[in-house]
Amino acid sequence: MLFLISSSLLYYHHSMRPTVIVLTFNSEDTLGATLAQARKVADEIFVVDSFSKDSTASVAASFGAQVVSHAFEHYGAQRNWAIDNLPISHPWQLHLDADEVMDDTLVQSVLDLPDQPPHNGYFVPRYVRFLGRVMRHGAMSPTWHLRLFQSGAGRCEDRKYDQHFILLSGSSGQLRGTMIDDIAMSLSEWTARHNRWADGEVQELFAAQSANRLQPALFGTPAQRKRFLRERYNRMPLFVRPFLFFGYRYLLRLGFLDGKEGFIYWTLQTFWFRFLIDAKIWERRNLDRIRRPIDAALITGEKSRP
Repeated sequence: MLFLISSSLLYYHHSMRPTVIVLTFNSEDTLGATLAQARKVADEIFVVDSFSKDSTASVAASFGAQVVSHAFEHYGAQRNWAIDNLPISHPWQLHLDADEVMDDTLVQSVLDLPDQPPHNGYFVPRYVRFLGRVMRHGAMSPTWHLRLFQSGAGRCEDRKYDQHFILLSGSSGQLRGTMIDDIAMSLSEWTARHNRWADGEVQELFAAQSANRLQPALFGTPAQRKRFLRERYNRMPLFVRPFLFFGYRYLLRLGFLDGKEGFIYWTLQTFWFRFLIDAKIWERRNLDRIRRPIDAALITGEKSRP
């Protein structure tokens, strides 16, 4: 019996206990479920809050999280600020959004890691829960995200939209289990956020920066493969590619099996959002003509046409 107890204590001592970092803003509806699971793997949790107006800070405190307020610029900047400035005491970091809930299998996968695992970072599978239903088709279920990494080995891309963590050194592995991105906001808020993200995507496309960016590679990590395919998508003609993208996700990759909720999600995410980006690209390319002063004679001529 003594041997079993000693072995158990030794195993616990050498198990992974990362510091969890969660970004929040008006996240009272989802933060509790996120922190309840995060608390199972961590004894140190930081909530980096962008001056929420609701009870986000109170919810975080009720789970023993340390709340740090910092003005939000974009996700990449906020994540890197947290990496650079929080008093993280553990050698590993696990990064979550306020609406990302780990299932018990993923929790156990983290706990099963030794304190010195064979890799420097680990990818986590993420599913989207939209309008109360988990999307399981469309070839985006799951997507893989680098969220657990050794301090100093990971950093977030300095992008205004679609940021991924980058492993700066060492190798990566994958964890079992699931992280659910539980989108609990209203469709009005969802579309408003995607409108802002469309602006960020257009800025990224016109900036064409490569420093501090994920390097696309067809046979690289899941994130690199995704970025490689996105670059191929970006070379396709404006206004044509959203139709093709929707057809691919919804029809060819069986997104229609996700029911009415899936029809709404795949239409908004793969067609409406992508069409909006194309429209904003076209607008930016034609600003000079769009902003040209109105020709009064032309207006008169147009009105006089039969």
